[in-house]
Amino acid sequence: MTAQNKGPRNDRWYLNIMAPNTKGDKFAWLDPTSIYINGAAFNDLLDDLMVDLEGVEYDVVGGLDAMGFVLGAAIAARSGVGFLPIRKAGKLCVDTDMVSFGNYSGRTQDMEMRNPAFGSGTRVLLADQWVETGGTMDGAIRLVERQGGVVAGLLAIAIEENERTNGYRNAYPCVSAVVPGSRWQTECNAQTLSSFDNYTPELAFPR
Repeated sequence: MTAQNKGPRNDRWYLNIMAPNTKGDKFAWLDPTSIYINGAAFNDLLDDLMVDLEGVEYDVVGGLDAMGFVLGAAIAARSGVGFLPIRKAGKLCVDTDMVSFGNYSGRTQDMEMRNPAFGSGTRVLLADQWVETGGTMDGAIRLVERQGGVVAGLLAIAIEENERTNGYRNAYPCVSAVVPGSRWQTECNAQTLSSFDNYTPELAFPR
């Protein structure tokens, strides 16, 4: 497979193949999984994220249930470190630590992590597919810090800009394929992408 030209850092070609929501308000406003389906897109995404992670030191990648598993596990494999699943409550068959959080839809949910998951001082890079309100990420941060871990940074395809996520950027290294200050960031904040005008499912098909 021949990778496409990624283009400028702030206008990454693979963001154009993300799919708009076609199922209504109770779902996220777009679906980035089309990037994972297309091998060139997925590998270019990972290439860009790895470059932007230079200088961020971490011992393990924690992926948030469920789509953070995809991105987090891929980055962990590229980085040569382990992967820690941070799961929705009721899924793990070992002792766990649990927190409640409010997600992007306004619902309160519980998430849990195995206990113990790592030694004190372990540096954990937290990965989720998309950070919208920041509520899910808040739950993961609390779980890591309650076990004596250090949040090494946050990773996502996009981190929307709001009071909570701006606080994250001030507190931690934050890496996203959508670069702050780019037109993609502006469109993500507005929760509509100009690429939706020309979107077709075939854009994601493996080549």
